[in-house]
Amino acid sequence: MSEINTQLRRNALGVAGIVFLVLAAVAPLTGIVVVASLVIALGNGGGAPASFFIVATVLLLFAVGYAQMSKQLVNAGGFYAFVVKGLGRTGGLIAGFIATLGYNFFVVGTIGTSGFFMQLVISDLTGFNLHWYVWGLASIVVSFIMARRGVDFSSRVLGVSLVLETTILVVFDISVLVQTGYDASAFSPSTVFSGSLPIGLLLAATGYLGFEATALFSEEARNPLRTIPRATYIAITSIGVILGVTTWAVVSATGLAQAQESAVAHLPTGDLIFSLAQKYLGGALTDVMMVLLLVSLFAAMLAFHNSATRYLYALGRAKVLPTVLARTRSGGAPQVAGIVQATFAAVVSGLFALAGLDPITSLVPSMLGFGTLSVIVLQALAALSIVVYFRRTHDRRTWSTFVAPGIGFLGLLAISILAVANFDIVAGSDALVIRLMPLLLILAIFGGVGYGAYLKTSKPAVYAGLATDLEKFNVHEIGVPHV
Repeated sequence: MSEINTQLRRNALGVAGIVFLVLAAVAPLTGIVVVASLVIALGNGGGAPASFFIVATVLLLFAVGYAQMSKQLVNAGGFYAFVVKGLGRTGGLIAGFIATLGYNFFVVGTIGTSGFFMQLVISDLTGFNLHWYVWGLASIVVSFIMARRGVDFSSRVLGVSLVLETTILVVFDISVLVQTGYDASAFSPSTVFSGSLPIGLLLAATGYLGFEATALFSEEARNPLRTIPRATYIAITSIGVILGVTTWAVVSATGLAQAQESAVAHLPTGDLIFSLAQKYLGGALTDVMMVLLLVSLFAAMLAFHNSATRYLYALGRAKVLPTVLARTRSGGAPQVAGIVQATFAAVVSGLFALAGLDPITSLVPSMLGFGTLSVIVLQALAALSIVVYFRRTHDRRTWSTFVAPGIGFLGLLAISILAVANFDIVAGSDALVIRLMPLLLILAIFGGVGYGAYLKTSKPAVYAGLATDLEKFNVHEIGVPHV
């Protein structure tokens, strides 16, 4: 009988590879077409660029502590591992369940968005029309096949996508700068606080979802104790610059005073950015932008599929979920976890399709909305864990292990509370079943507490292993001095 592999591929990713994986999940072009339009329309209008820069500042403060914590452990469990380290095993179980729910729901939602826009754009450009679920199913199948090739292959594919979609945004930004110029009053207090700044910050935070995946790939990174912190700083800064500057170009092009009204008028069709592209890029490049939107959506699906798969893998290896999920291919890619994740996403989205529901008004709001809320809460839990861990170990570095991550935690906590209180806005729907979805977080909390108590009394070895698994890959094995 051949030996069963349960190891991820070591030394597969450098800083650039991890940044590609993370930024592809963020999907900058999708972020501008969807998120920026919402921030302008429902948030603080012409002050939307400031919302993106404020959120970037909060996340960079969090990243200061995140970088220090990344030097304490190397684990494919991402924030689950962080929370175990800071808040204990039961806290880690809660974080693991929230992460698993959130990321898997996110992939389901990407099937809806990818399928919907593929049907729309391809039909518009070629006249060839297929049902959205067929396109979405094809996308998750291709994502699954690419992910099985290994995380290094995924990073190369996503790198190409990232360069293409970022390039078209840069061309748009330069065109606006040359033809119209940027209006500096977008950052005046009266503009920043116009409309609803809290909603603007909440929606802007959704544009950064995915940056936290840097820690998920630590076991597959080269020199992870240095690579992960650098990749995190670069990812957050890059997202902030791309989204903030391009949003500045958008509100300057529409006029600050008219920005919110214009964005609201385009909400039903979602074509604010494309309407501006017609003027500043021309018809041909606008068609290119529409095609690149499809590439961007697929890249996000592949990146989130990789992330969701690694949470399943990590929980399987820790024996929280069936251990079969910890099996990997000879090349190091999670095998069973990938199959389970892709199948789950295809089946759930297929049920929406069989029911004849519109993906944009049903599937996407429910899945992406809850996925967004889960990841924001997960980030807040990780920030709190960092502060608690370093205080418990009596670390003397005040700024990097207490002040900066503490401010980051308070900012993320505020955004989390806003997300729960305004979940109908996050999800883009006020349907009762969608507004009740945050209750799944309560189930995750009770599930984590209950399952933790069960493991502690009935399977003490598994309970103890929740923490010892984090030390499985110590700093001496990966050849980097512990600092």
